[in-house]
Amino acid sequence: MMNQYLKELEQDPFDPDEFVERMVRRSMQETGKENHFDPDMIHDIFTQAIQDLRILQERQERKCSRLEQAVQGEEKLYANKLAEIMEQHMHCVNVFSSLDERMSRCGGRALDVGDKLGAARAPRARAAAARDLLSYLTQFMSPGPVLNDLFNDSNRLNEAADVIQKLYTISQELPPDKFEVAKKKIEAKYDEIERNLIEEFVKAQNNANMDKMKEIANIMTNFKSYSQCVDAYIETSQMTALMPVERRFIYLRQRALGRRDRCDKGGGRPAVEWGTQRVCDELVAAGLVSAEGGTSSGTLRREALVNGALTNANDGYPVLETRRLRAILSSVLNGYYADKQHVKKQIQGGGFQELRRDLQAVIGARANINIAQIENYGGETFLSEDLMTRMLADAKTSFHRCKTLSNANELPNTATALLEVVVQQLLVEHVDYALVLGLQSIPIAESKSPPQIYFFDIVKQANAIINIFENFFQESVLPCVSSTPRQNDCLQKKSLVLEQIENKLDAGLERALNAVVSWVRLHLHTEQKKSDFKPEGDVDTVASPACLAVVSYLNTVVDSVHRGLDGDNRNAVALELAVRLHRVIYEHLQNFQFNSAGAMIAICDVKEYRSAVCGRGGRSAPPPAHALFDALHALCNLLLVKPENLHQVCTGETLLVRVPVAHSLHPPQLSSLSPNAFHLHQPTPYYIRYPVANPYSYPRGRQRTRDFPEVASVHEQ
Repeated sequence: MMNQYLKELEQDPFDPDEFVERMVRRSMQETGKENHFDPDMIHDIFTQAIQDLRILQERQERKCSRLEQAVQGEEKLYANKLAEIMEQHMHCVNVFSSLDERMSRCGGRALDVGDKLGAARAPRARAAAARDLLSYLTQFMSPGPVLNDLFNDSNRLNEAADVIQKLYTISQELPPDKFEVAKKKIEAKYDEIERNLIEEFVKAQNNANMDKMKEIANIMTNFKSYSQCVDAYIETSQMTALMPVERRFIYLRQRALGRRDRCDKGGGRPAVEWGTQRVCDELVAAGLVSAEGGTSSGTLRREALVNGALTNANDGYPVLETRRLRAILSSVLNGYYADKQHVKKQIQGGGFQELRRDLQAVIGARANINIAQIENYGGETFLSEDLMTRMLADAKTSFHRCKTLSNANELPNTATALLEVVVQQLLVEHVDYALVLGLQSIPIAESKSPPQIYFFDIVKQANAIINIFENFFQESVLPCVSSTPRQNDCLQKKSLVLEQIENKLDAGLERALNAVVSWVRLHLHTEQKKSDFKPEGDVDTVASPACLAVVSYLNTVVDSVHRGLDGDNRNAVALELAVRLHRVIYEHLQNFQFNSAGAMIAICDVKEYRSAVCGRGGRSAPPPAHALFDALHALCNLLLVKPENLHQVCTGETLLVRVPVAHSLHPPQLSSLSPNAFHLHQPTPYYIRYPVANPYSYPRGRQRTRDFPEVASVHEQ
């Protein structure tokens, strides 16, 4: 019965009245008194049903209690597991954060090491090349024939050609009396390798090996007998006139097809047309094609052959527009150099010019041999904002026409091709070429005459030109490639070329500062006399002649810096120059002895140096530069202090000055070419007390930005 009650109670929805009616009706049916009403029986039925329901209720309550206890146990178990998982998660998060920090530190260190290795790689490579070249030169200077395998191995002919060409260039600068034998050996080997190259070129032409011909031709461009290679090519081509008519026709047909394929790869209809017309002229000369024939005579007419060969060589608009822009920009650029009466030089790659400068710096002053061939072109920068404006006007016209005539699919590719032409002609052929000439024109401080530095003017004009190009890129190029895959290609192309220009500006500024500081050191070393600071008798307390000469030169240099640079760039270069000159002057004064009059002259010298380097008003250097020379001036004042008062003065507060002792001597780092954007690293100043410690106690040339000791005040013991 309880099971019956349980089923009825679990029905949804549950109606209590209907439950009672069903229970009474079912009980009366079971007793057989369905039509007879018996109150006692109904009372007993209700009493029994109530007892059964109570028992059922108790049973369900016990069951619910057991289920609640089980649920609470599982809840505690899951809560413990969840807490354990959360602890593990937090541990993993902490470990991940620690690993991420370590990876960041390792990445920064690896980047720093990479920068150091990259900075050391170039001079090491030049030194290695110089060592190898000098070893080859030693072999040529030794008696007897040259037995090096490099010059006797036919498989290494290209490598031998590169070495002998460099040796020949250097030998032309050597004095004939001391190196006559070596020069003759080098010239003989030079002629031998030239002949071997021409022979290999002829063999490659006979075998139709165009790649090898191109490789040898590129090597021969640096040799003096390049015209002989051209003559050999012409003579070999003329040998085909001796072939029989049938073989001649087959040969010319193959040449025409080969020329057509190469020109199609190059994408130029004028080249295709020129090559096809030349082959047809050869066919006419061979009597295989009629120059005036027609359909009536049945002969193949030359004009029809040319037109037929060119029917499928029609170029689309993108190629025509690119070719037109390249021709216009090249013509304008060549006209500019023609007006300057300048013939563009072939820039020697592989750091050969740097090698010559290094050799000149090492042996030039000792042997009085000039192999660097430094030319300043009379201060000409070979940069022109007007030229850039005219060239970009033509480029804007091309981009405007490109947007008008190209459909949506062709526009990004055409704009990218036009940008490559603009970058090549404007930035590479003009700006980069001028920077290379400017780098080569920076002199080496090896003579008594002060070096003339024009590179600061080049920096100013290059900065202005790049700003004009940036505006052109934003206005004309980006609208054509925006929101397309070509946008990243254009930005990457521009960034790559600008990075190359920035690196040359870095090297030029560093080389210019080195030239100025090296000349000042050399001039003071040779012209400053010991009697200047230890005169006898009464003398006027004025600056020494060596100081006045240096100050006169530094005034022109500082004026050039302030004229060529602006903003943070000017402050950074001026501070770098001041720090290096302060070091030179400080070390220079340590080499002398002073009497009272000489001390006054030294003070006057330092005052003149400070006035020239730090300046005033619009040409004033940053405050750390003033602090450096103020400290040096205070140091010189100690020369006038009596010995018994020296300790008191040194330990007092008058000599406590704010001086940036450590300063980075790394090359200027240009972050961009926009105005006021490239900065030199500037150190954090700290306190030091003169004259007890040498402010340049660290190894020369090994300073690093951020490698500073703790703040300290050093007293003389």
